[in-house]
Amino acid sequence: MSQINKKQALGKGIKALLDTIDDEMNTHKEGVPAVSGQNANTIARIPVEQIKVNPKQPRRDFEEQAMQELAESIRLHDVIQPVTVTKIGQNSYQLISGERRLRASKLAGLKDIPAYIRTADSQGILEMALLENLQREDLNAIEIALSYRQLMDECGLTQEQVAERMKKERSTVANYLRLLKLPPDVQKAVRDGQISMGHARAIIGLEHVEQQLYIFRETVQRGLSVRQVEQMVKDMTTELSEGGSKPTSTAPKLPIAYKRIEDGMASLFSTKVKLDRKKSGKGSILIEFYNDEDLERIMDKMKL
Repeated sequence: MSQINKKQALGKGIKALLDTIDDEMNTHKEGVPAVSGQNANTIARIPVEQIKVNPKQPRRDFEEQAMQELAESIRLHDVIQPVTVTKIGQNSYQLISGERRLRASKLAGLKDIPAYIRTADSQGILEMALLENLQREDLNAIEIALSYRQLMDECGLTQEQVAERMKKERSTVANYLRLLKLPPDVQKAVRDGQISMGHARAIIGLEHVEQQLYIFRETVQRGLSVRQVEQMVKDMTTELSEGGSKPTSTAPKLPIAYKRIEDGMASLFSTKVKLDRKKSGKGSILIEFYNDEDLERIMDKMKL
């Protein structure tokens, strides 16, 4: 495939890219040669030990049971859909897409697997891997958000360009990216399926971390629906606005190292923590609680 065609395919989005790959793969479907002096843009069987996983692969979680089932299928039927790689040296290839197939092939004991060999620079490899990965139906919202962020940071794309490549509205991309501003506990809950993206989008409507963590904890403990969480956020926002504007703090800002400690404790206890440190080195820690049950929960965390 010419350089011009490849650029056009990438510009039209992942569907056009995959359609082009399928066309080229069909050209070689009569047989898959063993690896031996092959050219770029061909299919060949490559020893699995020669394929290096892309260190910037956006997907991190591979469910063990599903992986075992895929390995058993590969053991019986071989790899039906070739992985995609690019040559990076003598007898050395980097994976662009198909890490699950590669991992399962190793579990199945295969020595070599069919691979589609593409020509791509390092940015092209990352972009293709991210775009291919984003087409998976089992990605959670945090994985999607991280992939969007990676496309922007490492491929130099804007939100508009990401949206164009993914055939999404810009607002959709922006909503995913906002999830990355949530506290780690909430992000992990979304990633693990403990709460939905709808819950997370409601929670992020609150300004302060301690408020977000409180609503998150209530959501999990009480099994709240998205609509219930939205109402709680609305009620809390109304109460804060009716209470008047907060006075401007004249206290000096914490050094960044102590601010991280304060944020870490807030995340640990899922509530607001205020750390005060004087120049002498003395200080205090204030941990807020909302009711007696909340106090007992914090005491359990402290093993008291």
